[in-house]
Amino acid sequence: MVAQALSHTQERKAKTSNGGMILVVLLVLHGVLGWGLIDAISAAESGGGSALSIIAYTIAITIAAFALAGFYTLQPNEAAAITLFGNYKGTDRTPGLRWVIPWYARKKISLRVRNVNGEKLKVNDRRGNPIEIAAVVVWRVTDTGQALFDVDEYQRFVDIQIETAVREIASHFSYDHAEHDEPTLRGDADQVSAMLREKLQDRVSVAGVVVDETKLSHLAYAPEIASAMLRRQQAEAVLAARRYIVQGAVEMVQHALEQLSERDIVQLDDERRATMVSNLLVVLCGDRDAQPVVNAGSLY
Repeated sequence: MVAQALSHTQERKAKTSNGGMILVVLLVLHGVLGWGLIDAISAAESGGGSALSIIAYTIAITIAAFALAGFYTLQPNEAAAITLFGNYKGTDRTPGLRWVIPWYARKKISLRVRNVNGEKLKVNDRRGNPIEIAAVVVWRVTDTGQALFDVDEYQRFVDIQIETAVREIASHFSYDHAEHDEPTLRGDADQVSAMLREKLQDRVSVAGVVVDETKLSHLAYAPEIASAMLRRQQAEAVLAARRYIVQGAVEMVQHALEQLSERDIVQLDDERRATMVSNLLVVLCGDRDAQPVVNAGSLY
């Protein structure tokens, strides 16, 4: 589990202004100050003005121009963390043209849903068999304060935690053929994905991240045992098919004997009944077509 000793930075709303309104105010102010500066220069040239007024207008215009540095824009599902000399002041999530005091720093962060296709990992399952496994994870940032200030490079942090969680999940399940009807990686994908999401959410919650969905994108035996496991699966499939064939053949033989007895077509003693059952099972269970033999004499 990820250590929880550090103090969390909870996201809070930043105090920012509507950039459109501030832009109109600054444009009007620049026009007024510019006109005043021109008028002060004209008055000074005619001898009726003071140099102090020119300096004052110049300083005011410079300050107004410096205020233009406070503009920034936000797109939908985008936020900006506002800091002042390293102190977190809040997060602005309002899209559009925004304005804040110029000496406030802004760091943008995306709130959009992200899709990570994890790399193939070679791990051991619960039974110690080497397997290859990979997962697709859908996640998004919900707390910008934690994402930016509680972990270093939150995207890399999430990628590492995905790999760690996948390795942990693989060790909890067998690839297949588990004992006592236990869930397996291959046969219980939904349960495996749910546990992976739970484990991963516990790990990345410190970064202000929510995991929306997890799915296994790749699952296979490692190359060094793949051929052996394939032969085992083929053998088990043959055994299962044979078991089904034998069960059906026994039911067919039983039904045939019952029909012969009910209709009184032929009377068979135990020895000949056993012979007939043996012949029918050979015909029904054989993997090759049976060759018929026509009996032109008596049944016995």
